Amino acid sequence: MSRRAKILVVSVLTIVSLLYGFGERLLTEGRKRPDNSVRVLKVNDGDTITVVIGRRNERIRLIGMDAPELQQRPWGDRAKDYLNKLVTVSSRHVTLEYDVERRDKYGRLLAYVRLADGRLANEEMLRAGYAVLFTFPPNVRYVDMFTAAQQEARQKEIGIWGKDGIREQPVEFRRKHPRYR
Repeated sequence: MSRRAKILVVSVLTIVSLLYGFGERLLTEGRKRPDNSVRVLKVNDGDTITVVIGRRNERIRLIGMDAPELQQRPWGDRAKDYLNKLVTVSSRHVTLEYDVERRDKYGRLLAYVRLADGRLANEEMLRAGYAVLFTFPPNVRYVDMFTAAQQEARQKEIGIWGKDGIREQPVEFRRKHPRYR
């Protein structure tokens, strides 16, 4: 075989293997994200995010927890920042898990937000002391897990459970200040 033919064969084999590897990577990456994987556009506050579902932007209210309102400074901002950090670590792609009821009275989708590493953002917010347990039956799939996460934060006195924590629960704050609902 001539030198030119050898170079041509090696070049073709190299190109084919590169294309095969590239195609395989695309297929593998496509399989990694389930159908209910969505891209987070915005973290609205400590318990609400905006995501893209299909061609629509949807507000998602995290089930089972309630974060301080942004006006409950500094904890509202801290909760929002922590949730933003969680979804950023997850490459801004999360998986939504729904429970029995899909929407709240404000039209937001209700979901458990699973990060790329498998953790639930809802639970992590409770465990880190940036939210309080807030359940509404029938959406109670992870209530035991969330209760344990909140107890852990309270025992460690971290976040809102620490010495300089929030003065009133978010639900009490909203009751006193209806415009922040």
